[in-house]
Amino acid sequence: MASFTDDFNRLDSTDLGPGWVQVSGFWSIASSRLSPGSDGGTIILRAAGPMDSSDHSAQVTIAATTAASHGVWCRGNSNISSGYLWRNDGSEWTLFSVVSGTFTSIGSYAAAAAPGDVAKVQAVGSTIKGFVNGVERVSVVNSAVASGTSAGLRSTSSAAIRFDDFAAADVTAGVALTAATETDGAQALAGSKAAVLGASLEAGAAQPLVGAKAVTLPTVTAVETAQALTASTSRGLSAAATSETAQPLTGTKTTVLGVAVETSTARPLAVAGGDGIDTVTAGTPHSLWTAGRSRAPAWTAGTPRT
Repeated sequence: MASFTDDFNRLDSTDLGPGWVQVSGFWSIASSRLSPGSDGGTIILRAAGPMDSSDHSAQVTIAATTAASHGVWCRGNSNISSGYLWRNDGSEWTLFSVVSGTFTSIGSYAAAAAPGDVAKVQAVGSTIKGFVNGVERVSVVNSAVASGTSAGLRSTSSAAIRFDDFAAADVTAGVALTAATETDGAQALAGSKAAVLGASLEAGAAQPLVGAKAVTLPTVTAVETAQALTASTSRGLSAAATSETAQPLTGTKTTVLGVAVETSTARPLAVAGGDGIDTVTAGTPHSLWTAGRSRAPAWTAGTPRT
């Protein structure tokens, strides 16, 4: 089963991309929406890729509207000169069968298009249906166009008209479809859009943080824990009382010594005088006597002389 979608969320350009064929007129991207231009006349656009079968649907959101013909095609040929068209002209929705450029109304629903309306046309076998906002407004049996695999848009070239969120897809034959509730999944935002939303109740669950956030923090009190010193620090020290310990002397010192008192101790005479003794002199105190060589008779020490 084939499908094709385009949300037009890209930069403004006259190049719609490889997904589209501009059958006639000049279409462009303007503010993330599809514009049919403003040249006047009717222009046609189709999806470049065909659906797999003739049983398929096509839908588009009318983002901005005016009282001019604009709508959506299904079961078309390559130049959309045949197929089924569901369009609004400012006063009603009309379902057309188109054969070789000839338009035949096969059903209608009286209501003007409003911004945000989702227009959908579907062909399954000979059952052709038109929907507005998911509600079936026209259902007819028609076999004027039996085959065709192109889906697309037809519009007056007016600056007041804008389209958004086009989608086309095959439909399984024989399945009776009822009005469906559409569920949209969140899409990555590639452009910007604005819409008036109704009041709703939103329940949000906490999501894991995958980016970064910034917030102004109040003043806090810092608590610091002493850390092990892994380097060195320096600081000015106040004057300290000096305490010195005597060190062992590893060199020499010189000092002036005072007058000393000499004490002499008499030593015993170990050898008596005799031959070979030339002179014996007595130290302090002493006499003036000097003993020379031995003589006979021996010297007699008398009273010391002065």
